[in-house]
Amino acid sequence: MAKGLDVGTMNIICADKGNGSISFAQQRNAFLEMESNDLTKHMLDNGKVLYTHRGNNLNILGEDAFKFSNVFNKSIRRPMKQGIISPEEKESISMIKVIIERVLGAPEKKGEIAYISVPANPVDNQLNVLYHSKTVEALAKQLGYNTYLIDEGLSVVYSDLSESNFTGVGVSIGAGMTNVTVAYMATPIVSFSIARGGDWIDEQVAIATGMAKERITAIKETDFAIGSQYEIGSVQGALAVYYDALLTYVLQHLKRKLSETAPPDAEFQVAIAGGSTRAKGFVDMFEKRLAQADLPIRISSVRKTRYISSSNGGDSRDPIYAIARGCLIAALTKEASLAPEANSAISQSQVAEPVGSEEED
Repeated sequence: MAKGLDVGTMNIICADKGNGSISFAQQRNAFLEMESNDLTKHMLDNGKVLYTHRGNNLNILGEDAFKFSNVFNKSIRRPMKQGIISPEEKESISMIKVIIERVLGAPEKKGEIAYISVPANPVDNQLNVLYHSKTVEALAKQLGYNTYLIDEGLSVVYSDLSESNFTGVGVSIGAGMTNVTVAYMATPIVSFSIARGGDWIDEQVAIATGMAKERITAIKETDFAIGSQYEIGSVQGALAVYYDALLTYVLQHLKRKLSETAPPDAEFQVAIAGGSTRAKGFVDMFEKRLAQADLPIRISSVRKTRYISSSNGGDSRDPIYAIARGCLIAALTKEASLAPEANSAISQSQVAEPVGSEEED
């Protein structure tokens, strides 16, 4: 069974297709270190909590790390930073390995196809993208998959732009990075990443307001809408400033990269995805900054797509699922091309259908 795997700074998500629809398995990409004792281990085992045991300590992984951090008032740790494996965490690779094993699982037979999303080369930082990409690929290979890598922005194009023959701009704004791919007929023209995302917004607002980053994140997720009127000096006002700054920065780099190419004379639809696009009003702000950017290509529309499909982890209508879904479509296409009755592409009707743009944005 072909699978798609999104290895993100905040979430690791697997998509597979069964019973005519796509299902998702998800775990937070985080862990919490706790002291080990027999009673704690017994409780974790009974609750089917994902954890590792090393010496006198336990590392609780995934969504449960957040739950336990609130109970015990302890800070979680993140195996990834700015979209790649964090060099600051010695346990990074071992933690990511366990989470990938949980969400991806072993193949039904060795050699099944898995496409894995990875960042494109950054244009504003010397981050070691190659090491990260090869490491996450190796972790999936260890499980027995035949693995392929795909730029995160291209996976958004695969996920959302079939009706335009996979011609358009895929933008993924995650916690650690922003990835952008401009594709024509499923072929990348421009593909790059920016070492800024939702974490960068939170960090800048924390510096500006003097409030803890964790508190900023909570406000952003529960009490913030782009375009609303907020008191000058408020956290929400600062969030709006830095969302604006991020979008302007990304579009400036996109314009520069496009000026280095000769894009075809075609209309390009923009598909946006990723956890940092959840904010209400995001699409409106994106459209305004896009119009001001004066890109050297014709943009037909901007969409943030929701999906209706079965899911065994979280809300499948969330835009964070687009990357894993795009990886799955790439995997299904590769699987079909290797079959005796090979078709060169997968039609959108063969996967779960999107449900249009989020009009409430």
